[in-house]
Amino acid sequence: MKLREVIALTRGYPGRLWLVCFATYGFSQMDLALWSYALPLIKLEFQLTRTQLGLLSGIPFALGGLGLIWLGLLADRYGRRKMLIFGTLASSLFVAAHALTTSLLPLVAVRAGSIASGGLLYPATGALVVEEAPARIRGLMTGLLQIAYPIGWFLASILAVLLLQSHGWRVLFLTGLVSMPFVWVIRRVVRESTRLAPAQPRDRPASFRDLFAPQLRRRTLTLFAAQYCFVVAYGGTFLFAPTYFHEQRGFEIAGTATLVGLSNLIGLLGYFAAAWVGEFYLTRRTTTIIWTLLGSVFFMVFLRLSEGYVQSLIAFSIMAVFLLGTAAVKFAYVAELFPTRLRATGIAFASSFAVVLGQATGPALIGWLADRYGWDWAMFCGGALPLMLAAVLYMFLKPLPSGLDVDEVQRRLAA
Repeated sequence: MKLREVIALTRGYPGRLWLVCFATYGFSQMDLALWSYALPLIKLEFQLTRTQLGLLSGIPFALGGLGLIWLGLLADRYGRRKMLIFGTLASSLFVAAHALTTSLLPLVAVRAGSIASGGLLYPATGALVVEEAPARIRGLMTGLLQIAYPIGWFLASILAVLLLQSHGWRVLFLTGLVSMPFVWVIRRVVRESTRLAPAQPRDRPASFRDLFAPQLRRRTLTLFAAQYCFVVAYGGTFLFAPTYFHEQRGFEIAGTATLVGLSNLIGLLGYFAAAWVGEFYLTRRTTTIIWTLLGSVFFMVFLRLSEGYVQSLIAFSIMAVFLLGTAAVKFAYVAELFPTRLRATGIAFASSFAVVLGQATGPALIGWLADRYGWDWAMFCGGALPLMLAAVLYMFLKPLPSGLDVDEVQRRLAA
């Protein structure tokens, strides 16, 4: 398919919806990424070991993940649009509340709240785009929606460079309020999914246990395990990347924020490539496996063969192209594997909850290993190895042709 044909299919509401969902998801990722850049200063203020820092990062993910499952279920019961508005408002307030904390317990509490409410925007925006995009480019539109993730990290890195050293980490979190006015745009542009109401049975609302019905159980658990292993890798390594570059390679804090932010921006190439290949050349499952394996390989290249600032930037960016680019093709595939009446719940559990659980254990694992065996060994065991395992798990999922209507996908899966 030619580029102008792709653009023509996005005209009208699908294109407007994509832009609003993209911006909403980007704001949430910018807000959540502030934590990573603030970690070196939080560690210094509270005199934390690496293990303690990993626990401080991991516990809120575990708590927030439990709330996220419930919020995802509400998006299936009461609508994607309502929860999109709620998530944007709540996430903004929770992120700004970091600035008011003076001890670790309230810091954990507001971080957990921001993870639950900000994480809700992942299944809410994804379900809307999957259900409203033209079938022929659904994977492309859903995949490119994930570009908001590295852009959010890049914007957060700019804020970190401008504010961290001169004003401290608390002022940095006040920038979370920037996304609140965007709720007005969501209310004006977004309408409820046209597929959701017909898919809901009138006598029984969506339930979490429906994900474990005989026809869905194996699919749900395999997806969860694969996503969990994947996110142990990227969640832990990207969260600790600024700290790793500062402590292991001796880069200044502002320089580490710039390096990680630029790497995320360069990682955009991987999103475009993975989304295009998964939509028009290979199945989404096959592309997911290839990109995940290449992410693991280039992760090891980064750890073993790069030295100095420029080499670190280049090697880390190449790794990010494949590691982050996987999300562009993987998300569309995950969303297709669940029926419409359970789509947001399925994404919230098998993707979002797996993500936050991986981000809970990944930092704790890497922090513990770094204290005992050093940063390089910790990043290898917590990054490259889980990626290999994730690629193997994705092989147990069923390949599906791209471009099918979502209802046709369900008919083929049931056959």
